[in-house]
Amino acid sequence: MDATRRFFYGPSPEEQQRKCKQLVRQNERKLDRDLQNLKVLESRTRNYIIHANKRAQKNPSQAKQAASETRMFARELLRVRKHEQRVATSKATLASVGMQVNEAFAVRKIEGSIKNSVGIMKDVNTLVKLPEISGTMRELSQELVKSGIIEEMVGDSLPDNELLEGEDEEAEAEVDKVLGEILKDKVGTPAAQVPSEPVAPVEAQPTEEEELGSEEMLAQMRGRLEALKS
Repeated sequence: MDATRRFFYGPSPEEQQRKCKQLVRQNERKLDRDLQNLKVLESRTRNYIIHANKRAQKNPSQAKQAASETRMFARELLRVRKHEQRVATSKATLASVGMQVNEAFAVRKIEGSIKNSVGIMKDVNTLVKLPEISGTMRELSQELVKSGIIEEMVGDSLPDNELLEGEDEEAEAEVDKVLGEILKDKVGTPAAQVPSEPVAPVEAQPTEEEELGSEEMLAQMRGRLEALKS
């Protein structure tokens, strides 16, 4: 009987709500994994900066090259942090969508009808643009359209305009701030780069990647970051 009813009338409101909850949880788990991986990548990049700084102290002849590498890794760290912030914001938005969707279905149970929600539509459209979860968010938006909660509204993917594509003064100031934060307790760190707030020291953990050249390490970091977006 249920199968016959679904064939003629489509899924029930309960089935629609269950499907929406499932998709929200699926996206939440994906974003949680991404945040954990970004934390690991951030820690690893900090270690690269520390090792480059140590190498410069041990061998003054490599000081210029090491200084260049520390700034290069600092730029990558800023990219990782910006992406981490975007994922964390998206997770909060997704949680809000989940609560609004549950509320919309609850209202329908009481009143027998459902009103189109502009707020949910705006949040869903924003999340659909996030590369990490765009596929399942499109599926969620389709379910919400079927349920009458939102109108069909899907935009293009967000442009990947990462931080520090150009070498402007603001970007360089951010690089200086990062280096001051990470190297504040290290010998040879310029005083102008030392931040006023206390920062917990980070102990570098030697890895096999220390044997790689800076360009190879940079390529690996960018590869990991791109993998998180796909």
